[in-house]
Amino acid sequence: MVRAGFRLIVQSQSDMQVVGEAADGQEAIDLVRRERPEVVLMDIRMPKVDGIAATREIVAVTRVVILTTFELDEYVFDALAAGASAFLLKAARPEDLVQAIRVVAAGEALLAPSVTKRLIEEFAKRPEPALRKPKQLDSLTEREREVLQEVAGGFTNSEIAQRLHVSETTVKTHVAHLLDKLGLRDRVQAVILAYEAGLVG
Repeated sequence: MVRAGFRLIVQSQSDMQVVGEAADGQEAIDLVRRERPEVVLMDIRMPKVDGIAATREIVAVTRVVILTTFELDEYVFDALAAGASAFLLKAARPEDLVQAIRVVAAGEALLAPSVTKRLIEEFAKRPEPALRKPKQLDSLTEREREVLQEVAGGFTNSEIAQRLHVSETTVKTHVAHLLDKLGLRDRVQAVILAYEAGLVG
């Protein structure tokens, strides 16, 4: 029933098409390899192969929006670390789901402030990691490093623009440059790297 609801929402959009449905993680992996969709809506808890393992398998081919019932699902962090680009509650409004698909298809990531907060709490609970400071961090300008810290703090582009007293377009440009320099796919990976590198604490 849930899948049928999602199908109706997606198919109601003139520029979207559902290429398939899967009942478990292994089916999802096989389907993605066959159909190569732009975006996958992925549940976390599924039979055979769970959504985290399935996400890990398919992120090289497609972009993943994680859908779950619980905002504080203990697997949220693992799903994002596995390469998911967005996280959404199943109870979200239909327009939020459509917006998430569009954002992710455009190559962006979508992190609700509550999810960013969850990521930060997860890092705070973990024992001090062996800090991984990629050489590429040295290639960032002072402003790009500042923007990275703001992104890791869970701020949106418009909030970062206000905090740094620059335009939103300037922030977008800095984000695009730092992702490119660090070889990252999206903001989710940027948040994770910033914490692993000890830029935020």
